[in-house]
Amino acid sequence: MTTPLVLSYAGCGTCKKALKWLSDRGVAITLRPIVDEPPTKAELGKWIAASGLPVRKWLNTSGQSYRTLGKETIDAADDATITRWLSEDGKLVKRPVLVHGGKVLVGFKEEQYDALFPKR
Repeated sequence: MTTPLVLSYAGCGTCKKALKWLSDRGVAITLRPIVDEPPTKAELGKWIAASGLPVRKWLNTSGQSYRTLGKETIDAADDATITRWLSEDGKLVKRPVLVHGGKVLVGFKEEQYDALFPKR
């Protein structure tokens, strides 16, 4: 079985909760710092589709990068432009991003993690 990949930001409280949840369940992961290594356009192309979410749900709407771009600019952007922005600025990406097999989870919802990693 492959090791789940988690894209995370050290200063993110939601990321800390997700990482603690995974650790408490003994789930070994590969951790990737999302700010230093944001998802590539190619990864986003696969992962957005696998997540079942529209690209706009990948935006970290509470972060500084989102505020800097501005809601009006983001609202006017097409999906390709938003994907490019996400690949250029890891802080713009809602996090954590967990990639495991064919599943991609964005943000931390305990019930989604429970479904992916049931207790043994």
